[in-house]
Amino acid sequence: MSDPNHDGVPEIDARTLAERLRRGERIVLLDCREPQELQIARLDGAVHIPLNEITVRFTELDPDDEIVVVCRTGRRSYSVAAWLRERGFDRVWNLAGGLHAWSDEVDGNIPKY
Repeated sequence: MSDPNHDGVPEIDARTLAERLRRGERIVLLDCREPQELQIARLDGAVHIPLNEITVRFTELDPDDEIVVVCRTGRRSYSVAAWLRERGFDRVWNLAGGLHAWSDEVDGNIPKY
């Protein structure tokens, strides 16, 4: 994990996240991609709230949980993580490089698109 960057959004790399999940740590994966993207690739157990619905559905999340926001390349998830942190979700991380990084560093069976 890295320190927060200039916007205060910390990032976690794919390998570190995978290791923490393997150890059984309780981490909520929040996938903010569009529904059709889930047909291409997805991480098991991820909660799906698309970027355009986060402002009305964020109450489905517990601000006390550790949450890692995921998207295709890390850009949308970064925005969602920043938005959530502004609303008091202090344990929110962005998956650096998104599913592309996950495919490269953890599971090559996850397609890149």
